[in-house]
Amino acid sequence: MPNENLNWGQTPVGTRTGGRILVDALVNHGVDRVFCVPGESYLAALDALHDTPSISVHVARNEGGAAYMADACAKLTGRPGVCFVTRGPGATNASGGVHVAFQDSTPMVLLIGQVGRGDVDREAFQEVDYRRMYGQMAKWVAQIDDAARIPEYLNRAFATATAGRPGPVVLALPEDMLTDEVAVADTPGWQSVPVHPGPDQVAAVVAELEAAERPLLVVGGGGWTDEARASLATFASAWELPVAASFRCQDLIDNLHPSYAGMLGIGAGPALVERVRSADLLVVIGARLGEITTNGYTLLEPPRPAQRLVHMHAGAEEIGRVYAADVAVNASSAEMVAALAATVPAAPVSWAADTVRAHAEHRSRSVPNTVPGDLQLGEIFGWLSDRLPDDAVVCTGAGNYTGWVNRFIRFGGGRRLLAPTSGTMGYGTPGAVAAKLADPDRTVVAVAGDGCFMMNGQELATAVQYRADIIVIVVNNSMLGTIRMHQEREYPNRVSATGLVNPDFVALAQAYGAHGELVTTTDEFEPAIERAVAFDGSALIELRVDAEVLGTDLTLSGLRAASGDA
Repeated sequence: MPNENLNWGQTPVGTRTGGRILVDALVNHGVDRVFCVPGESYLAALDALHDTPSISVHVARNEGGAAYMADACAKLTGRPGVCFVTRGPGATNASGGVHVAFQDSTPMVLLIGQVGRGDVDREAFQEVDYRRMYGQMAKWVAQIDDAARIPEYLNRAFATATAGRPGPVVLALPEDMLTDEVAVADTPGWQSVPVHPGPDQVAAVVAELEAAERPLLVVGGGGWTDEARASLATFASAWELPVAASFRCQDLIDNLHPSYAGMLGIGAGPALVERVRSADLLVVIGARLGEITTNGYTLLEPPRPAQRLVHMHAGAEEIGRVYAADVAVNASSAEMVAALAATVPAAPVSWAADTVRAHAEHRSRSVPNTVPGDLQLGEIFGWLSDRLPDDAVVCTGAGNYTGWVNRFIRFGGGRRLLAPTSGTMGYGTPGAVAAKLADPDRTVVAVAGDGCFMMNGQELATAVQYRADIIVIVVNNSMLGTIRMHQEREYPNRVSATGLVNPDFVALAQAYGAHGELVTTTDEFEPAIERAVAFDGSALIELRVDAEVLGTDLTLSGLRAASGDA
């Protein structure tokens, strides 16, 4: 018989399951919401979340949507987004969101259920080695095999996700590890460790500016706060510098600021592109100077640009990755602009008039142009820009339709644009859901192409379920427009795989429990969006666009004429 003095079959005092330890660690790190698709591989963690009212659990309809939601939440709040997915198919579905977080420098912690430790390397049900799978698209990938080490791993995960260049961390959670019962102390929440520039480095940047005749300031990347945006505006004003934003980072500075010159990347204005080429000094803060921002690495010639280059970045590994800088500073963007905001030029700058011209050139591109058809997207997005609240959030995925958002919507102070620099489709709707959940008082608008919407449009059901009342604008031209554009350029008269037969988007929205309307003319848009705003719930507006319209300055017949196949 068992010794009656032992607690056979009972939980010893002071022990917790791995699932409970994990969730307690999330609480200690300040997590107040997680996004997930549930799976049997992490039931113990779900059970612990059941008894944790301080963490809101939001179930997406696909793991890709859940990962995009975590990314968008992190972009908006500046804190790591947290996502739970199950093993195998769940993890592979979530990989798109991890890739977005990596390329966008977004702090994220992805927690994946894993097969039991005793079944590893047997190709057990849905088994994947996540270290190999995620190795190149995350800052750190690990598996927690000992429940007693959960606090240690979680502390490192949050510290790694936020240190230097922010990014995603992936932790695999063996199913049986989460049910182990151990006694272990919790750790306090992680501490953010910003990288500060030294006085000599700030002085070197100032010296470069003092010697320049045609400088251009380029800003981008992650880790920006409201205070950093204010410091950036102060620095730009004091030095009367023209400021360009890297791809999809135009909300880092008020677009009405007299220094703002526009966004670099897809759809950049020709005048701004020429301004980069002709600059004698590029002062880059936070931007990686990637392929899109540099127009395929042609605006700056690697490895040694024709322009003098000052490159300031929080990630030491980013400096010198592609371009050799004349002045390199390893510093967080917020700390860098705070230091530069305290500087002033020794004498009036010689380029002040050119900065005025740069801003005027940007403003001139905001005047709506005319495209074929009865629906003018330039007018519609210009109208939206004038009427959206100052703190409204706009979320997009990828496609030529984003050109109208980038060109005609003005962004002011604060984080307002949530869009993947990696060019992934399907981001806008789940991103908008997360933004509304994170900040319910703000107006949130998702803009998607018809192809883009269909990739994660089912997350409109998530919006309805959690009363995350968003407005989704679907720009429908019945094709995958960006690829069609490339086909017309590279393979004239050989269109393949880009035509779409779409559902009735209005009926689909109504089936989800949202309001839906079809708009086919410009005049129909204003009353339609007023009804959408007045509706008690989420809403979808379909903008049916002429198939001739491929971009803000691009038509199908124009492309064919240029290739000699009109």
